[in-house]
Amino acid sequence: MVVRAAVVPAVGAPLEITEIELPAPGPGQLRVRLAAAGVCHSDLSLSNGTLSVPLPAVLGHEGAGTVTAVGEGVTEYAPGDPVVLNWAPSCGSCPACVRGEVWLCADALSGAANVHAHRASDGAALHPGLNVAAFAEETVVPLRCALPVPAGVPLTDAALLGCAVLTGYGAVHNSAKVRPGETVAVFGVGGVGLAALQAARIAQASKIIAVDVSPEKEELARAAGATDYVVASDTTPRQIRALTGKQGVDVAVECVGRAVTIRAAWESTRRGGRAVVVGIGGKDQQVTFNALEIFHWGRTLTGCVYGDSDPARDLPVIGEHIRGGRFDLSALVTERIALDGIPAAFENMVAGKGGRALVLF
Repeated sequence: MVVRAAVVPAVGAPLEITEIELPAPGPGQLRVRLAAAGVCHSDLSLSNGTLSVPLPAVLGHEGAGTVTAVGEGVTEYAPGDPVVLNWAPSCGSCPACVRGEVWLCADALSGAANVHAHRASDGAALHPGLNVAAFAEETVVPLRCALPVPAGVPLTDAALLGCAVLTGYGAVHNSAKVRPGETVAVFGVGGVGLAALQAARIAQASKIIAVDVSPEKEELARAAGATDYVVASDTTPRQIRALTGKQGVDVAVECVGRAVTIRAAWESTRRGGRAVVVGIGGKDQQVTFNALEIFHWGRTLTGCVYGDSDPARDLPVIGEHIRGGRFDLSALVTERIALDGIPAAFENMVAGKGGRALVLF
């Protein structure tokens, strides 16, 4: 079957919107007709080489759609079922999965090395990027890369559950474990940051400070739950301490992945506070601390993969918040585009614009 898809041919090469030959689903696989896919910074990280995966590849890892066919042995889904794509499925048997830390599964990204499809023009083998190849009209995924769409969630909006929402919500509730009355700062008001702001509001944080380089994002941030907005600068930690009785916040959530932002998030937390790093930075982003400040401040700095989420556990909970009006998926979307608009959306991410572009198929 021939479908249109967004393909990155090589590291640093321009994204191509082209036709691909997609096979029928094999044993244990599903074919899914995409309703929507979110354009995430991680897709940009694949195309520029920050994250290393086999190329050429069909990008896109945040999507939702309808099952159109199932392969041999699949009984959990049938044609017509709505699903969210899960780009980091757990194997269930590696040491991390046995510990219950499914977000650290050693086998989660093994599918990226598989041949997913072939380019229609020349037959070149294409890989599935981060497992699910969601930047396409249709995709074929393993059974463990699909999850039921929570009841009452529109299929197009459900695409955002596959990465931005699980990551931002999980950073607040799973990694930082924000408690009622605590103060929170979120660095970076993109899709994940907007989800984290809403999650902090759900956690009943008393003060929620959004930080971004763009003054234009203040309205987005406040709509998502921010009580205060700080335009990022060299004085950001000082400004945050001024907003918190000279103490600093209890929790800082860094959604950018730059050394300067990670350092600012660390310095913005109170003595004994927690800084959670969600953003994916390159190897060149070196963060330094001296031994005395680590002792003196008693802060915790932790990484956060996929919001430390178990999608099977967390999606139903998030679905309840959506149905209850406590979480607004549409607040994350800054533009709705067609497949051909993905290259321009990449340019906007590089420029630091917007929250989340949603590709509608």
